[in-house]
Amino acid sequence: MITMIVGEVANFAAYAFAPAILVTPLGALSIIISAVLAHIILQEKLHIFGILGCALCVVGSTMIVLHAPQERDIESVKEVWDLATEPVFLCYATIVISASFVLIFCYIPKYGQTNIMFYLGVCSLVGSLSVMSVKALGIALKLTFSGMNQLIYPQTWAFTIIVLICVVTQINYLNKALDTFNTAVVSPIYYVMFTSLTILASVIMFKDWDRQNPTRIVTEMCGFVTILSGTFLLHQTKDMTDDGSFVLSRSLSLRQPKHADENSVRYEGIPLKYVEA
Repeated sequence: MITMIVGEVANFAAYAFAPAILVTPLGALSIIISAVLAHIILQEKLHIFGILGCALCVVGSTMIVLHAPQERDIESVKEVWDLATEPVFLCYATIVISASFVLIFCYIPKYGQTNIMFYLGVCSLVGSLSVMSVKALGIALKLTFSGMNQLIYPQTWAFTIIVLICVVTQINYLNKALDTFNTAVVSPIYYVMFTSLTILASVIMFKDWDRQNPTRIVTEMCGFVTILSGTFLLHQTKDMTDDGSFVLSRSLSLRQPKHADENSVRYEGIPLKYVEA
């Protein structure tokens, strides 16, 4: 919880001075840190493919950072509110809120303990709105500290309320995901989903790509695909053992020949080893 709060504070400061499409990809560092800490503290294996996945995440993030758009010049929180109330972004926000409610009330009670995507889906959807609100609030505070008081506008306080609601929801379901699933898996999947939706929200609300040429946009997308490749490697090799086989818990159902040796069982061509759950 404390780590999450510290991270949100750091993000808050960053979003006030840079576009979300630049700040968010730097979250790739959290993938590396989480994977390494899980390997050291929780004794979760991080093999060569996991290391390669982390490297790909860093390379992809670097590509995005080097070609990110310049920060939009905004002189009042009212300008941000006008951007947030345009029909296209309102449509996006409506879809996000509706999808979040469906996941929370229909799917998480039934499948939350068995499918990682539902917890992280809520975190990512709500997170994309929280980033836009955090950025708006950060801009308001930055302008206030520079001498243009934005606290007199109701829009500033509206963004503050939205930030509090979104952040609390995001922290709640991210903690549930971390308590239920492997940390080395939660971090990269959450990063991909959260970053994708945040970039989409930023492109819609702040029109980041309107100020860029096609070449820079394509380069940013290539960088993001590189990040996706890295997270795919991390996810696919999370249960790999030193000899290239995959660990399968006895708590999972798997049919095996009646007289088969446990060490020789194969599933869809993949060698499996049984370990005590």
